[in-house]
Amino acid sequence: MANNTVVIALAGKGGVGKTSLSAAIVRLLSEKRPDAKILAIDADPAVGLSVALGVEPGATLDQIRKRVAEDVTGKLRDTQDILAEAKFRLYDAMEEQRGFAFLAIGRPEAAGCYCAINTYLKKVIEMLVDDFDFVVIDGEAGIEQINRRVMEKVTHLICVSDQSQKGLRIIETIRNVADELVMYEEVGLIVNRALFPDRIKENTIGNVRIVSVIPQDDSMTENDMEGRSIFELPCDAGILKGADTALKNLKIY
Repeated sequence: MANNTVVIALAGKGGVGKTSLSAAIVRLLSEKRPDAKILAIDADPAVGLSVALGVEPGATLDQIRKRVAEDVTGKLRDTQDILAEAKFRLYDAMEEQRGFAFLAIGRPEAAGCYCAINTYLKKVIEMLVDDFDFVVIDGEAGIEQINRRVMEKVTHLICVSDQSQKGLRIIETIRNVADELVMYEEVGLIVNRALFPDRIKENTIGNVRIVSVIPQDDSMTENDMEGRSIFELPCDAGILKGADTALKNLKIY
């Protein structure tokens, strides 16, 4: 990973708004850093980030993995040739608009299918990161898949939870798993969809520093229900203000 590339990964249990926050972060970065190269990676098989960003996903990483695997089966191919071909196909699959590029990971790999091609494509993702200033990864529930399927190192890990005790307890588990599986420089917690934000008195929860508390945002809920992108929200929407606070507290800008 390039020394100046900022890689932001969002993790948490399902249904806490990771995808909406990932989209909000992509929007804020594209507005505040208009000259920056930004890559949004959807690591959730549901590909919800494409809807939140208003993009049509191209071929997924998993589809490309299968195509490259089929092409090299039974052939003597140099590793660098395979890497170059995979990188070319990934770039070809990216959807670029609104100042960012988008790439979907696709369905999880089946058990027992790990092979050299998977390792190559993970390396390709790491190579792609070098070409961007910011990378935002919307992860599925948990943190293991970031290490297993995308990359081993991120600069900023953002844990996301609602105000429920179950969600907040899961954050501590995610932090412990991340400490074992993922290299990161900074970690922070966003308490999203908080129904009683005034009740949050602590600065840390589950050994993770709180970097933003975002109250329930009806405008975001309505936006989701109508299938509109994050770019159609007003600038003063709660999720955008909350994400902005988190990025500032994590010194991302």
